[in-house]
Amino acid sequence: MNKHQKGTTAVEFAIVVALFLTVLLGILDFGRILFTWNAVGEATRWGARQAVVCGQGSTSVLSKMQTILPTLTSANVSVQWYDTSGVVSTSCDATSCGGVAVSVTGMTVAPYSPATWIGFSQLAVPGFSTYLPREVMGQDPNSSSVCS
Repeated sequence: MNKHQKGTTAVEFAIVVALFLTVLLGILDFGRILFTWNAVGEATRWGARQAVVCGQGSTSVLSKMQTILPTLTSANVSVQWYDTSGVVSTSCDATSCGGVAVSVTGMTVAPYSPATWIGFSQLAVPGFSTYLPREVMGQDPNSSSVCS
């Protein structure tokens, strides 16, 4: 072995390990970001279900959504009620409401991987919206505590 090549194995190993860990962390981070996007979509569906069962004015919509995604805030969640003709309504009940739309907008995810080194400090989560038609609003035959 040439005395000028001592330590080349350690240098090559360090380069390969650095590249391998960068790729591995990128893959793990990509999976975490996709999980968050999926959780936002699922939380939107849960929130719409809660809103359509409990009726307008229910305070349990956001808390139900936060069971799936605790980082949701009232600034990210919008609940709109529609009357039977499809117009946004500020006051409707079980007889006059046609449905409810719950949407989540303005959320971001911060990557942990080396992607932050190249400028991806925040990634925007796409907006999700779910519309459900009116059901029994304000009453659930299976549970009296669903809207509490």
